[in-house]
Amino acid sequence: MDALSGAGPRPDRDRLDAPSSGARAPVTPWARFSAWLECVCVVTFDLELGQALELVYPSDFRLTDKEKNGICYLSFPDSHSGCLGDTQFTFRIRQCGGQRSPRTTDDRLYNSEAPLSLQRESAHYFGYVYFRQVKDSSVKRGYFQKSLVLVSRLPFVRLFQALLSLIAPEYFDKLAPCLEAVCNEIDQWPAPVPGQTLNLPVVGVILQVHIPSRVDKPESSPLKQCGQENLLPAPLVLTSVHELDLFRCLQPVLTHVQTLWELMLLGEPLVVLAPSPTVSSEMVLALTSCLQPLQFCCDYRPYFTIHDSEFKEFTTRTQAPPNVVLGVTNPFFIKTLQHWPHILRVGEPKMSGGLPKQVKLKKPSRLKTLDTKPGLYTTYTAHLRRDKALLKRLLRGLQKKRPAGVLTALLRRHLLELTQSFIIPLEHYMASLMPLQKSISPWKTPPQIRPFHQDDFLCSLERAGPQLTCVLKGDWLGLYRRFFKSPHFDGWYRQRRKEMAHKLEALHLEAICEANIETWMEGKSEVEVVDLVQKLREKLVRAQGHQLPVKEETLQQAQLYIETVIGSLPKDLQAVLCRP
Repeated sequence: MDALSGAGPRPDRDRLDAPSSGARAPVTPWARFSAWLECVCVVTFDLELGQALELVYPSDFRLTDKEKNGICYLSFPDSHSGCLGDTQFTFRIRQCGGQRSPRTTDDRLYNSEAPLSLQRESAHYFGYVYFRQVKDSSVKRGYFQKSLVLVSRLPFVRLFQALLSLIAPEYFDKLAPCLEAVCNEIDQWPAPVPGQTLNLPVVGVILQVHIPSRVDKPESSPLKQCGQENLLPAPLVLTSVHELDLFRCLQPVLTHVQTLWELMLLGEPLVVLAPSPTVSSEMVLALTSCLQPLQFCCDYRPYFTIHDSEFKEFTTRTQAPPNVVLGVTNPFFIKTLQHWPHILRVGEPKMSGGLPKQVKLKKPSRLKTLDTKPGLYTTYTAHLRRDKALLKRLLRGLQKKRPAGVLTALLRRHLLELTQSFIIPLEHYMASLMPLQKSISPWKTPPQIRPFHQDDFLCSLERAGPQLTCVLKGDWLGLYRRFFKSPHFDGWYRQRRKEMAHKLEALHLEAICEANIETWMEGKSEVEVVDLVQKLREKLVRAQGHQLPVKEETLQQAQLYIETVIGSLPKDLQAVLCRP
């Protein structure tokens, strides 16, 4: 599906009076824009072509034909949804490889400081959509249908949907010149640095956001005025760049939130069939966020259609369903994905007294017709008992008309504590596999991290299991055994082992820097001394590339040691080792 037209060449920046954040101008055009977004797309309905890509901005960003097709189909609600007016939702598509932009964004620094769940995607794009469908007699089809799409590798759903709600109505009224001005304003934004609170000016509004970092405490709200209390206009403060209103999203499934948390933890294949892309994408994003601070390691598609390039891959019956959470709106998927082990059908959100009408737990054999009633269709039996006290507190909060933010905080805290209770015993056991610091000698290869033995870990649960921090009863051992077979255990274990290996290497470098290098050099051959120089340099390169957790003083001491060692060698060897 080819673009009908591309954005023109970039205008002179001076002719746009975009507000500045006070930072220096970027070295190259669109460098700062690229820190937030890959591109902005406009998708329209063409009578001859169907959904078509009308505009890509900046115009030098290259999308493959497969990506263009995906963006076009996923930017419009399915015909079954019947969405009139304005609709916002999110999709996620697989990248098709290759460098797209002449501007390269170095992800290493951001990813080293951001929480694992908020790192830049390396293999997928997020599409944040604002779709408008209104009656228009001037159009042959009788309807104006157009979508404005922000394409990014950052999972900042709250920020980008808030941004769309500001710029999309303006764009639909004023079209291309407005979009050009907005993109130039975004190109003035400071980069998203974890731990910082930023003011982001756009269309006369200042969005104030905090970029989460790994050192933020869970549930903390570190947002505060960043030294600009007298901002005019007053900033629109977003309490989070990524968190949805969890209580509102999960209202229809609250009685099964424990079961759904377990399905997410185990990376089970799940289809969410919803009445609209908005409900579909919010439910999928809410479910996948239930595991924080554990990283969700499986694939997930907040909104998925039969036109997606992975449709055959996900619907084939010749192999087991993949570990993916699919959000769909077309009832056709009930028939196509009948072999999937878990299907969640949610209806239109309706209140009935206190809690909204809850979906029921049903056997997959009941899933026969396209008009199947809302329910969680699964044969899975939860390992943990339902927390009835939580449901009572949420119901009481609803009856007393407590703010939605309070109920969301209550639900999020419950899920956070549940995940932490499950993970803490694993973290403690993993920490016990790390060699003792006193066993690390500066002049020997560091000792190995001991292997993870599942049976040893399970035996440790009796004295240091989740029962110490969680009141929920149930088959915790059975849940851990299934977890060991899931993609999330593999992802967690690989990440923790990588961090421990880096820590071990950092401790080894510190041990070398605390040792007496001149005493070590006595009686050593030139080959051994040159070998030490090469190894120290390799460690320095890794440490300076944000891969090793070492202090600046250690790096300086290591550099001083390298110079001392090289200075002890003959002049000819010094000349070789000092070459740039």
